[in-house]
Amino acid sequence: MAQPRTWGILLAVLVAAAVAVPLATAAVASIDLGSEWLKVAAVHLAPGRVPIAVAINEMSKRKSPALAALADGNRLAGEEAAGITARHPSKVFARARDLLAKPFPYVQSFAESHFLPYDLVPDARGAAAVRGDDGQVYSVEEIVAMVLHYAAGLADAQVGAPVRDAVVAVPPYFGQAERRALTQAAQLAGINVLALINEHAGAALQYGIDKDFSNASRHVIFYDMGAGSTYAALVYYSAYNAKEYGKTVSVNQFQVKDVRWNSKLGGVEMEMRLVNYFTDQFNKQLGNGVDIRQSPKAMAKMKKQVKRTKEILSANTAAPISVESLYNDVDFRSTITREKFEELCEDLWEQALTPVKEVLAHSDMKIDDIYAVELIGGATRVPKLQAKLQEFLGRRELDKHLDADEAIVLGASLHAANLSDGIKLNRKLGMIDGSTYAFMLEIDGPDYVKDESIDQILVPRMKKMPIKMFRSIRHTKDFDVSLNYDKAYELPPGIPSHKFAEYSVSGLTDATEKYSSRNLSAPIKANIHFSLSRSGIVSLDRAEAVIEITEWVEVPKKILTLESNNTNQNSTSEGAATSTPDSKDNLNSDSDANSSAPIDESNAQETITEKVLKKRTFRVPLKVVDKTTGAGTILSKELYSEAKNRLEALDKKDAERRKTAELKNNLESYIYSMKEKLEESTDILTVSTEQERESFAEKLNEVQDWLYMDGEDAQANEFKERLDQLKAIGDPILFRLSELKARPAACENARVYLSELQKIVKNWETNKPWLPKKRVDEVVSEAEKVKSWLEEKETLQKSTPAHSQPAFTSEEVVDKILDLQDKVASINRIPKPKPKIEKKPAKEEEPANKEKTASSESASSETESTGTSQESKATEGDQSASPETSDSEPQSHDEL
Repeated sequence: MAQPRTWGILLAVLVAAAVAVPLATAAVASIDLGSEWLKVAAVHLAPGRVPIAVAINEMSKRKSPALAALADGNRLAGEEAAGITARHPSKVFARARDLLAKPFPYVQSFAESHFLPYDLVPDARGAAAVRGDDGQVYSVEEIVAMVLHYAAGLADAQVGAPVRDAVVAVPPYFGQAERRALTQAAQLAGINVLALINEHAGAALQYGIDKDFSNASRHVIFYDMGAGSTYAALVYYSAYNAKEYGKTVSVNQFQVKDVRWNSKLGGVEMEMRLVNYFTDQFNKQLGNGVDIRQSPKAMAKMKKQVKRTKEILSANTAAPISVESLYNDVDFRSTITREKFEELCEDLWEQALTPVKEVLAHSDMKIDDIYAVELIGGATRVPKLQAKLQEFLGRRELDKHLDADEAIVLGASLHAANLSDGIKLNRKLGMIDGSTYAFMLEIDGPDYVKDESIDQILVPRMKKMPIKMFRSIRHTKDFDVSLNYDKAYELPPGIPSHKFAEYSVSGLTDATEKYSSRNLSAPIKANIHFSLSRSGIVSLDRAEAVIEITEWVEVPKKILTLESNNTNQNSTSEGAATSTPDSKDNLNSDSDANSSAPIDESNAQETITEKVLKKRTFRVPLKVVDKTTGAGTILSKELYSEAKNRLEALDKKDAERRKTAELKNNLESYIYSMKEKLEESTDILTVSTEQERESFAEKLNEVQDWLYMDGEDAQANEFKERLDQLKAIGDPILFRLSELKARPAACENARVYLSELQKIVKNWETNKPWLPKKRVDEVVSEAEKVKSWLEEKETLQKSTPAHSQPAFTSEEVVDKILDLQDKVASINRIPKPKPKIEKKPAKEEEPANKEKTASSESASSETESTGTSQESKATEGDQSASPETSDSEPQSHDEL
């Protein structure tokens, strides 16, 4: 069944061959920030480029670890952070996304259960913060910002220019606090968040871009088990007809019907079963009651190897595990079968089916009604999980048309392109996603009586986004407004209270006192305006008091003539209900009555005034103050400013560190390269003296010793200074070495061209005789000069030692030949002159032609005469025609 066009946001699909590019540099990005992994895609519409591409990291991988580290005063992220996890587990922060906006006790418990040895401290909000090895405390928002900053860098590298607009994918169970915190973290990272998109909506968009639903609609379940969570989303695909450029076209669309989840079940939970299993084995091997769970380094090594073992088990029936120096220089080696692994996770398989069962039950659908069950997420590769899903669904094969790792980020990139101002796309795909939580409205204040008959559900579950709404209450005093999660549903992970926002609304008491003495036609009411953004964030935008007053006002009454009186009676009656706003109140007012019709002033004989009863509506803005407190609040302006300054300082330090590392690497590469040439190149013996080589080798050894001793902590300028010192000695040798072969080759090419030029000149003389002889002679003369110069320099070079400054260079030879070629080309462009065309004498015309010409001229003259005659008649009343005019007409007729 086709749905109306107003259902959702119209998303466009990229078609590489038919895409309009308004700006060559237009680019947006999408970020899939998972519990453990990070994927980035960039949309860049530029000639010769793939419109949408997944960004690769410094290791040429398409996904990166979602990690940030603070070690030795440096900030690391992604692969760099992963590289020091085993050595410095307390300095590398994982699962930061899952710790956003959570109370400190929850974060502390979570970290302990996952063997995350962070130095956690509570912040002023009651949320968790981490202490770096430098003693500085960083909020979780700052840690997430570090990861997102790394993601933005990947997008920049992919596009080749800064990309600041992005869509960020979030799991469906993210509540209000998490969504606000993630948005603020992105802002700290310098990212302009176009929107947050639910992960299932991104996957649904990617699924539908290349399909046609005009012939049949379908229901599809997207089953996603990632590292930290599992969800199942039911999506309905269909099509509707729309008018486009006067034609009826079919437009695809989809609607997210429902989504259910388990926020704690994921691939990590399976890995933790293996971690504890192997840890018990190793503890037994050590004996003496030792438990390596108390050793952060040992557990970091164990978790790293277990991850690889689990991946091997997905493709094999057994897998080994080997950890070198796991604890006190003791190695650990063991094996596990897939059967044992499945036994350890026995209770998880049924839990994994729960989201699918719930989404079917709440949607009142049967398995046979489902067209496909698409698997996404890395943990769906576990064979036992797939077997359980096949058994429950009664299907021999599951649907795997999407890339399990990249479906979300690619779908999110389409959403980002659609929201961008700088990218124009075609082919529309209607999308509607809904709020994954239901929100309730509660009002409290002095003397406020709650009306139980009023529906307090502000946003029902799966309500489409975005949308604006308002509620009206009748009250006379200031009041408080709170927004809560509906108690009929579960809370977001780690959130202890159903209340997530609280506001105070003031100004209503003052407005009531001000207008209470006037004739109120109805009780004062307050309108409260809310919005649900496309990111799934609900907020109170504004509030206003609505006051209706009835009062007598004087209006003009006009007595009209009998002729117009009947016509304007109705207008006068309407005008009695019209008045202008009271200037003393200095407020905006809305009239409930229509304005009177205009009266013709020319028909009015007398004007008087009369008093009429008038109802006027005043709208008084009320002050709204956010009073939300607790771990779920975003960073205050002061805390945000401090965090921004800390991150900017880290940005500068990172830039300096990268510059230092680059210069250090350049210095090291130069030393090894030159040593290799001095030892292995025979030609270098020709272009340098023994003393020169020994002195250079000694200097190379000296700088190399400094590099690996005192130079470990040197600054960028020190590396550059020493590199310049070495190049001052080595570059002249390298230049002579390169000239040893380049100069003879350039001379040979020059002689070949000079020989060919003689043929070119002969061809000009034979086939292009129009070329100016002076220009040709200039080229011939210039060629002779170049030839003489070349012979002179080659003779001089023969007497110059190879280890000395050369008499001339290959570059000089090339420059002279290029100048000569330019002159030849300019002559070649001289076009051949056009032949002169002599005018032929006019032949005598035939009599018939003469008669025809004369007849034509006669008709023309008659026309002119007629026109002149008419003009003359038009002026007869004023003056007579002049003699010149009357004489001119016969002259025309004389030619007849």
